[in-house]
Amino acid sequence: MDAPVLELSAVSRTVDGTVLVRDVDWRVEPGQDWVVLGPNGSGKSSLLRIAGLHLHPSSGSVRVLGESLGRTDVRELRRRIGYTSAALADSIRPGLAAVDVVMTARHGALEPWWHTYCDADRTRALDLLQRIGCADRAGHAFGTLSSGERQRVLLARTLMTDPELLLLDEPTA
Repeated sequence: MDAPVLELSAVSRTVDGTVLVRDVDWRVEPGQDWVVLGPNGSGKSSLLRIAGLHLHPSSGSVRVLGESLGRTDVRELRRRIGYTSAALADSIRPGLAAVDVVMTARHGALEPWWHTYCDADRTRALDLLQRIGCADRAGHAFGTLSSGERQRVLLARTLMTDPELLLLDEPTA
């Protein structure tokens, strides 16, 4: 049997006395698809941020793709995880071209500064934009796109690295 792609054990997250996530156990096996449902403010986004290694739990253990949080380079591991959220759109510089937004995933960054991209990266990004129906928006500034187009560009960004684990937080928001 393959190791789980995601395993949270007794994970909790508390900020300033407010419990965001309480004592969650979650195991995702290879090939499984999951949907996390709950009312607003119930901790779904925090849970996915923990699973995507963008937020540390206050307690409990996290294993992603066979690696334990705290015992691995999370920057390297994040490159194997496709993560996007509606909130991510707010972190993207509005003037950045859609194709550049997609390419930033190659280095797990939000900006292309200090990173180099080859022709293969640009070709892959353009192919992904074509697949999601935004090829004609490749050169447009991210901030000028409709909210639906921004979500599709972020989805293309998420797929840029052929992730082993895909986490989509409010992908249709």
